[in-house]
Amino acid sequence: MRMSTSAKRNIYTCEACQLSFKNESNLKRHVRTHTGEKPFSCEICESAFSQSSSLKSHMLAHTGWKGFSCEECDASFSRKTSLKKHMQKHNGEKTYPCKICGSVFSQYSFFKDHKQMHSAEKNFSCSMCESAFSRNSFLKEHMRTHTGEKPYPCKICESRFSQDSSLKKHMRTHTGEKPYSCKICESRFSQDSSLKRHMRTHTREKPFSCEECGSAFSSRSDLKRHFRIHTGEKPYSCKTCDAAFSDNSSLTIHNRTHSGEKPYSCKICAAEFSHNSSLKIHVLTHSGKKPFSCKLCESSFYENSKLKKHMRTHTGEKPYSCNLCEAVFAENAYLKKHMRKHSRDETTNSV
Repeated sequence: MRMSTSAKRNIYTCEACQLSFKNESNLKRHVRTHTGEKPFSCEICESAFSQSSSLKSHMLAHTGWKGFSCEECDASFSRKTSLKKHMQKHNGEKTYPCKICGSVFSQYSFFKDHKQMHSAEKNFSCSMCESAFSRNSFLKEHMRTHTGEKPYPCKICESRFSQDSSLKKHMRTHTGEKPYSCKICESRFSQDSSLKRHMRTHTREKPFSCEECGSAFSSRSDLKRHFRIHTGEKPYSCKTCDAAFSDNSSLTIHNRTHSGEKPYSCKICAAEFSHNSSLKIHVLTHSGKKPFSCKLCESSFYENSKLKKHMRTHTGEKPYSCNLCEAVFAENAYLKKHMRKHSRDETTNSV
């Protein structure tokens, strides 16, 4: 990596991205962001850094010292700069605007990486596909998509990740840290993407549409789950029985029918439930609130499903039909009871 200097202005310019510096030492440190050189190594673990200051900050992670605490949540940090970056997530502050395309960033490191997309040449090419990058470090991260390498292990569980940023996000599942807060309600989230999805519950935005039926969804993952209704795909199978499901969350809930696990408990009466939704409904019995009201009479219910069943007493709808005779029913429970009669009849006839 070559460096050029200007004697008149005493400015040191990087030939890779044209950024300028006031002294040669700063330029040398910067050039390492292009070459990927990391001459400062940690004696305790295998981590290496391009700057001496970064190594010093890293060493604090081994001591466990985190003297900079967030006043908004329970998060604490070993560096003041890390706390400042964290606080920007609470207040939504974005102080680094791109003059070329208008994008705005909350962290200088993100802004710097983005800026190189406009100015820097992409001299680091992938040998396995046509991708090219402005930094060698970006190329290294990209190569893991081909090799499957996951060099960042979680020290608490067995999970491994291809990027350090992914590991940091994962660690919040262990620490419980939720640095992203909703300004409309009190909900908090461990990831920025989760907050964005949550905000759509307030805005009612549904940007993901099904090409088959036109149904719209607030997240891409919800659309994927929905689309399995059309394909009939059920990729999540129970290891105990033959049940299969279109999404992993349904499998997790189903597995509790085998294990008897009830992870959701009521703080008022200690009642336990296998579903969080069941707990929420139960809590309403303590408050006496029945938020689902019938518009045709004075009945009200704890659950929306109970209201739907009730509405059939007004509409006369009977959506559950017997496949052995012409009987129809307003509730699935009545259909099941009816089917048992057919079973008894078959037993009697066989005798």
